[in-house]
Amino acid sequence: MLQKPPDGGWGWVIVTISFFVQFLAYGSPLAVGILYVEWLDIFKAGKGETAWVGSLAAGVGLLASPVCSLCVSTFGARPVTIFSGFMVAGGLILSSVAPSVYFLFFSYGILVGLGCGLVYTATVTVTCQYFDRRRGLALGLISTGSSLGLFVYAALQRELIELYNVEGCLQIVGALSLNILAFGILMRPLKSFDTSLAETDCMERIPDQYLIYHEREPRNKEMLTNLEKNSIMENNAALLCTGHCKHEKISVKDMLPSMHLKERSSHQTKARQKKCVCKQIAKSKWHMIVNYWKDTVVLFENKVFSALFVAIFLFDIGGFPPTLLLEDIAKSAGINEEAYVVPLVSIIGISAVIGKFVLGLLADFAFINSIYLYVCTLLGTGLALLMVPFANSYITLAIVAGILGFLSGNWSIFPYVTTKTVGLEKLTHSYGILMFFAGTGNCLGPPIIGWFYDWTQTYSIAFYFSGICVLLGGFLLLLAALPCWDSSNNRSAKKLPLHLNLENAALCA
Repeated sequence: MLQKPPDGGWGWVIVTISFFVQFLAYGSPLAVGILYVEWLDIFKAGKGETAWVGSLAAGVGLLASPVCSLCVSTFGARPVTIFSGFMVAGGLILSSVAPSVYFLFFSYGILVGLGCGLVYTATVTVTCQYFDRRRGLALGLISTGSSLGLFVYAALQRELIELYNVEGCLQIVGALSLNILAFGILMRPLKSFDTSLAETDCMERIPDQYLIYHEREPRNKEMLTNLEKNSIMENNAALLCTGHCKHEKISVKDMLPSMHLKERSSHQTKARQKKCVCKQIAKSKWHMIVNYWKDTVVLFENKVFSALFVAIFLFDIGGFPPTLLLEDIAKSAGINEEAYVVPLVSIIGISAVIGKFVLGLLADFAFINSIYLYVCTLLGTGLALLMVPFANSYITLAIVAGILGFLSGNWSIFPYVTTKTVGLEKLTHSYGILMFFAGTGNCLGPPIIGWFYDWTQTYSIAFYFSGICVLLGGFLLLLAALPCWDSSNNRSAKKLPLHLNLENAALCA
């Protein structure tokens, strides 16, 4: 068992470390729109095809969230963070020598994306271990690291490209991401208490037939005594051969067969024990899989959770592409780069920092329903996306970018919405499912917008499609969260047994 979260102390060092780790890991992938324009000119591929690079970098980490969680729970946050630093740096440096856009799918999309997914899971996990009462504040602070990274790396990558071209930019950014290793070393895990006692109790509760590799101390002593007996018998046999025990009729040839028989029987016994353990493990894993799917079915019986699953999927299909494509939208509209005061992607980044902070504070107020607040951000995002085709100047695009960035801060309240929908005890299971489909939306959104452009040679229809997707998800979640469903569930619950009433109450909480 872990210690009680200290809600401070070294926890604030963990928050600082996690902030900079997310800053270094997510800076380039979130500001990939700067690189996207350059890759279009270098590889001469279609917009939809090239957009896969940024979409994979954003979506692979979310798609692999169950694997990332398993790695953190198995190896710990510190080793995973250090390993992810190598992945992010290696992927960025490999991308600098990419011969084609398909190589970027692997180097930038998969390697960097999976490294970012490991970083996110490790930082969130270790922060939650150190904080309980102030967990919302701590998570909000570390989540601003990625948004601030978007703001800084958008301008940084633009300057590096002008000075050293795309190859030099990626190499320098990859070298900067190696600082994740230094921060990861400081990510000290929360110590457990009474570990020796807990291990002793666990060993005492393990049945004898399972103690194959790590046997108990008495059994080890028995093995040592048997070895000593065997060595004594061998010595006696040697003495017999030299003639020191002439009156004894025991020979070494008579003793060796019995010893071989004992060894063979012990090996057979251990083989049977291993087979039994393998069967028990396979059976337990099968029961675990069956229970997982049963719990998943129960989750989707909740109307709000089902609507939330559709909403997050549609939101990522429509809401993520502006971060990747806004620079190319301005270039396609004929806006001169000299008119740029601040890169549009940087405006999205700094607005996202403000949005996460403001929306997080609003969600903490008791009189504000976090689900309705999240619905408002979805509807606002949909309307802002519909405004993109009418933005033909830098000022109008900057305003739209600021609105989209601020509303994208709804990621800070998404855990609150999920907890309110399914309850704290089912948060891990449900959040993993939702993040998987969010990653699917991230992977599909930019290529779909790019294919629309390749088909129509304009971004107008593409962003009409994006706005409608996000609005549809927001309206579905709003309808599912209406209070009338709670009253109908309560009326139907009165006709059910008591244990089913309790299950329905938990699902509606």
